[in-house]
Amino acid sequence: MKHKKKLSRAAVRRRVWIFLVLAIALAAFAVAAPYLTPNDPNATNSEFMKAAPCAHFPLGTDKLGRCVLSRVMMGARTSIFSSLCVVAASFVFGTALGALCGWYGGALDEIVMRVVDILLAFPQMVLAIAVAGVLGGSLLNAMIAMGITGWTLYARLARSAVMTMKKEPYIAAAKLSGCRTGRLIIRHVLPNIFGPLLVNAATQIGTMMIGIAGLSFLGIGVTPPQAEWGSMINEARAYMQLAPWTVLAPGGAMLITVMIFNYLGDSVRDLLDAGGQNDG
Repeated sequence: MKHKKKLSRAAVRRRVWIFLVLAIALAAFAVAAPYLTPNDPNATNSEFMKAAPCAHFPLGTDKLGRCVLSRVMMGARTSIFSSLCVVAASFVFGTALGALCGWYGGALDEIVMRVVDILLAFPQMVLAIAVAGVLGGSLLNAMIAMGITGWTLYARLARSAVMTMKKEPYIAAAKLSGCRTGRLIIRHVLPNIFGPLLVNAATQIGTMMIGIAGLSFLGIGVTPPQAEWGSMINEARAYMQLAPWTVLAPGGAMLITVMIFNYLGDSVRDLLDAGGQNDG
């Protein structure tokens, strides 16, 4: 039985590495995209409007004659890194605030949790559309709109985990030894709640990517001519039957990217679960 568990954990760990390498490869590709594009992503050409895929334009062109492949490659940079930035900011802010609420409680906990309840009362995308509509269309405003509710998940998880953990005997022993509160939270509390929060962060990357693309699709996110997968689909939907590659290319890129990050999050969760079973 133990041998079976070890094999299962090894298989899960292998899967984590596979999707981690794929995610890192996507991020590296996004960084290098400006140097790899076969054509200028913003250059228009009236002679090649809605041109089918060919040697010069491997994924065809859009209604303005722009290279779809080059725009998809540049869109990877916009979509991936904007999502990573929003998730990272939400992770840090939500975790820190939730940990403080769980540790100190009192008025701070009541105020923050009521704000969380208010934000969670609205569907995230509806609230993001409202915020982005008020702020105006831009990538930064779309990121702010998605981040306003993104932190609530980490705050709730961190708060509940800290409230449970601060009652543990080793925390009481650390207090008696003279360990300061800040040092206690950073060295003893946060490392023990990091795993579940990391799993949610990995799976939330895909959700954020779809959310930002959705705002761009509605015209309140990334503004043209900046390449972004959602805005590319929005621009091409009017002539999708005449030039389906203009929609399939950014849609396929988004599908593959979201799947990789979602599978990475699921694999990390399975690895943590397998580790807990082996420890038990």
